[in-house]
Amino acid sequence: MRAQFVLSEIGVGLRRNLTMTFAVIVSVALSLALFGASLLMSEQVDSMKGYWYDKVNVSIFLCNKNDKETSPNCDKGAVTDDQKKEIRAELGRMNLVETVHFESSEEAFKHYKEEFGDSPLASSLTADQMQESFRVKLKDPEQYKVISSAFASRPGVQEVQDQKAVLEPLFNLLSGMNFAALGVMALMLVVALLLIVNTVRVSAFSRRRETGIMRLVGASSFYIQMPFIMEAAIAGLIGAILACVLLVTGQQVLVNGWLADHISVIDFIGWDAVVVKLPLVLAIGLLMPALAAFFALRKYLKV
Repeated sequence: MRAQFVLSEIGVGLRRNLTMTFAVIVSVALSLALFGASLLMSEQVDSMKGYWYDKVNVSIFLCNKNDKETSPNCDKGAVTDDQKKEIRAELGRMNLVETVHFESSEEAFKHYKEEFGDSPLASSLTADQMQESFRVKLKDPEQYKVISSAFASRPGVQEVQDQKAVLEPLFNLLSGMNFAALGVMALMLVVALLLIVNTVRVSAFSRRRETGIMRLVGASSFYIQMPFIMEAAIAGLIGAILACVLLVTGQQVLVNGWLADHISVIDFIGWDAVVVKLPLVLAIGLLMPALAAFFALRKYLKV
């Protein structure tokens, strides 16, 4: 009998405040979808950092005959064979160096043609215009400054370049977008909480006669509050389910579909990462409105 009464009261409350309940569902769905997307984006950025930072090299570009007038470090002309041997030998003695690969001007020209063969500039370049270089893989990419300070001013060295520095702006941009999404999520969450509290207040006010009678006949505070808490929890759970649908759809259509087809150099996170987040989204969607309703009722359901 009691369970049937609580369920009937929940149905009455949802019907009476249909518009506000719909607003709660939408705001909870959007805020939790942004929350889940932010978690996934953060995981994607960490995965990309681990993948690309493991592959980046420090490039020691050597002077060629065309750099004499354009680079101050190459004012003595092209790098000599003795200078190249000295640089390679010193790199081999450094404990922080994992591997060293020497790229000749012919190899550099071949790689340039493969990547930028359609560029108008490619037809005017020749192999002897390309720079020779040492591609150095470090055991710890953070030790780039050690290589830079050791070789940047060395005779025959035109420039020491850290490929990590090229990737850093991209990761900073992605992290910034992630923080922006979290900011919007927090704003939507505040809106959802305000809507939940307001919905509970309106529902409690519209049924103040019934709750007053229940109090007079000896009903406990928890029993009186239960229909209102369940209304908020159900609305939140529906919103969480919609958020899960949005996350699954985004993974299937956007990540596994469009992004995977157009960006092949990134290893995107898989379904396992999405599935792990769904129970958390559902739990927050269920508990957050219920707790908000509980604390709101402590103030507004005094009869």
